[in-house]
Parts: sequence; C-alpha cells; structure tokens
Amino acid sequence: MSSPDSPRSLTKVLIANRGEIALRIMKTLRAMGLQSVAVYSDVDADMPFARYADEAVHIGPATAAESYLVPERIIQAAKDTGADAIHPGYGFLSENAAFAEAAENAGIIFIGPRPNSIQTMGDKLSAKAAVAAQNVPLVPGSDGEVTDLDEAERLAQEIGFPVMVKASAGGGGKGMRVVHNPALLRSETERAMSEATSAFGNGAVFLERFVTEPRHIEIQVLCDAHGNGVHLFERECSIQRRHQKVVEEAPSALLDEDLRQRMGQCALDCAAACGYVGAGTVEFLVDAQRKFYFLEMNTRLQVEHPVTEMITGVDLVEEQIRIARGETLRLTQESLSIQGHAIELRVYAEDVPAGFLPSTGTLAAHIAPEGPGIRVDAGVETGDEISIYYDPMIAKLCAHGMDRNQAMERLRRAIDEYVIQGVETTLDFGRFVLDHPAFVSGKFDTGFVSTHFDTERFNAHHQARKAPLDWSAVSAVLDAAGNHASGEKKPAAANSAPASAWRGRYMD
Repeated sequence: MSSPDSPRSLTKVLIANRGEIALRIMKTLRAMGLQSVAVYSDVDADMPFARYADEAVHIGPATAAESYLVPERIIQAAKDTGADAIHPGYGFLSENAAFAEAAENAGIIFIGPRPNSIQTMGDKLSAKAAVAAQNVPLVPGSDGEVTDLDEAERLAQEIGFPVMVKASAGGGGKGMRVVHNPALLRSETERAMSEATSAFGNGAVFLERFVTEPRHIEIQVLCDAHGNGVHLFERECSIQRRHQKVVEEAPSALLDEDLRQRMGQCALDCAAACGYVGAGTVEFLVDAQRKFYFLEMNTRLQVEHPVTEMITGVDLVEEQIRIARGETLRLTQESLSIQGHAIELRVYAEDVPAGFLPSTGTLAAHIAPEGPGIRVDAGVETGDEISIYYDPMIAKLCAHGMDRNQAMERLRRAIDEYVIQGVETTLDFGRFVLDHPAFVSGKFDTGFVSTHFDTERFNAHHQARKAPLDWSAVSAVLDAAGNHASGEKKPAAANSAPASAWRGRYMD
C-alpha cells in the first residue's frame, strides 16, 4: 500500500481468496456500499462466495498453484473488471511482497501493508533484526541463518537444550523441530531444512532456545499512513495441533492490565520497526515467569480476527479498507476497551482420532447454530464438496459473553447444536477442550494437546455426536432455509446486506 497524501478512490474490490474469508470480506464491502469481485477455480464455481459477489472471474484449474497462487491472473482479473483494489484475505498471496508490489505498479490498491514491510516481516531473521533495534525482547538464539550442521551443534550448546529449529521463511509449523536430545540435533536440523526447502523454496533455518510452558499470545494492531497506530488488545492462541491454532480467545486469562499494556506497546514498536500500514498481528511467546518474547509479525488479517471484533466492536476489514483509501485512523487507544470475552473454534474437516488428518467428502448437511452471542463465519452450504485442494477449514464458530464463563457455556451449546454430516470435524475436539479442567482454569500452554488429549474421553464425545440424525427434521430445517439436503442450493443472498456495526450484530 502506498502512502497517499490524499484519499484514494475505491469503489470496487477484488478478493484474491476463497471460502469463508472471501465471503466475510464481501459482506463488509456490501455494508460499505462497495462492489465485490470474486475469483474462482474450476471446483469453486458454485461455492457461496462466488455466487455472493457482484462479479466473479474464473482464474484456472483446481490446484492453487494454477489459480489462487498466480499473481498475473488475479491482477488481470482486477483490470478486466475495473477493480480499484485487491484484498488478499489470508493465506495464498496475502504475504507475498512481489504480489503487493505488482498490484500497486498496475495502479491497483493493495489492501495490506507496503511491500517492504511484508518482506521484512516475512523472513523471521530480518524480522528479528528489525524489532531488535526497537529493544523488543527476543528469545535467545542464533544471530543469523544456519546452513551448516557443525555450526548448528556449536550454537545449540551455547543456547542450551532444548532448542527449537525453525525455518527462516514461511510458517504454519512447517520446517520446525523441537530438539531435547543433543544426539538428535543433526538429523532434526536436516529434516527441518528439507521441509523448509519443499514448503518455501528456502532451506535456511535458525536456532532458538525452546521456551518451556509457553503461552502463544498475539496483539492486533492497526496503523494508518499518517503515523497513527493503535493496538486492539490480545488473543490467546495456545490451543494448537501441529503448531497450528485450533481454539483462540480474547482476552487472555493470563494477562493482567500491566502486562497487556506493555505487550501492546511492544507490538506497536514492532509495527514502527518496519513502517507498518494496515492491520497486522504481532505474535509473542510468554513463559512460565510471564516474560514475553517476540515470535513473528503476520502482515495480514488473521483467521482468528473475529474474537477481537467481538470484544471491541471494531470491524477490522472496514478499517483495513479505510486505511487503504488513505484515511486517518478513526480509533484512538483511549477509545478502545475490552467488552466481555470471546472464544473461537476453527471447525476443520479433520479426523481427530486419526491424528487430525484431513477429511474429504460432500456435506450431506450443514446447519450452523444461532443464538445470543454466536457468530459463524462459514464458507460452505449443504451439498458442497470438501476437496483435497485447499485448507480443510469449514467455518469459524465464535461465542461472545459478558465474561469467560458465559462465552464458554455459549460455545458449548453452539458446538452441540452445530450439524455437519458427510465429513469428520473438529467440533468434538472443541468440546473436549472446553470441558477440560486445564482450559476452564486458564492454566494451559501450547503443549495442551500432547499433555492433556485423552483419546478415550474424546471418543465419548465423538460417539455421542455420531448418533443417527432425524433426517425428517433436518430436511424441514433445510427446506425452511431454501437449501435442500439433496444438494440443491439456494442462490447467495445478494440483496441481504449485513449490518455494518459488528457490536450490534454479534453482541448482546
């Protein structure tokens, strides 16, 4: 995003993404009176997001490498439809500096940070160097990338075991290994390098001391092109599998007001370190002594952004668009406050007992729960196919309450009332987490799954939810919605514009 001296014209936005995040962005665009353009692959032609958009453009075959990851096709689609801007969502090209630069060079606004900010924060080593200049606390580790196994062994002895071997590029838990035994360092480092090369085309890794009993806490920031910035408090993201988040909440049960303020200011310092403009998230590890360390900065909208919207009443996508237009940030730190508590469960099509493996198939039924404080960001309907080509997330199920206990109780009810048939999901895992004493007490860390996951207890939840459905009742619900269990799908609600005030829509 360039730094405009005056507001830029923006009336039509192309969403360079798919599924629930594309649909979620389009709803804010419609609420703002802006037009939306969807891009879709062969298998997504009839998905809800493609039908909801004002315009839709086919960009290629099913594989992401031939469609959603091809910058030239997306930019050409923007040109062909007269789109003023591109919103990348998350994943795909959202943190691709070259894509952001190509869009701007084509005269199209990139709704995200400037390319140099993406590049700086996209590489963990350059990110660490940038924030170190702002005196941001860092986990002890190597000063630069490690490509030699002998050097890795020497550094590990200096840092002390256990150590974390991490890929310099990318994320999502790929190219990451925790090494407790010095005898395994060389083999685990080689594996991390190989995985990083396959996933990111860059085999560089670095070493850090492994933080024991770590909590994964992230801070949401918004910064405009005029030097203004705010943080919107924290999100707790410690419930993970394969180093990827499954349950997130805001605020964290760990933080008090003093720690919240210090981490918030530190996040703003990280944003300043790279001249950040837009919505971004600074991630930290907090150890058992409540000391926090910079982990990384995600230069995009986060999957878990709804919980921040629910406790602040701020539509983060709307603020992204306003910032992209060159407007001055409407928010001040003093105007923001935490109101209640929100928890999100990522509803993945995954077979949990089999090790969270992807589960594919046709959705015989998809009936989302409703009720006070419940928000469901879904990108599918009954009859849709959960394919092998993309991330298996079906929806984000969120609950807001006056306090953490009420939010947990509302989410439990929503999980129990959520009907998904045709694939295995993480709904039962979410119920397992919410019922576990460690989560209820707020005393847990990123090792929750390895420490507490109990297959026998989980299977009890799982078998109860697999009881046969009353299909006559399901059909009645689907008929009432104009969406039949046979797979016949209703048109997307093109004229049902959502309210723009997130507080009024999703909170009591």
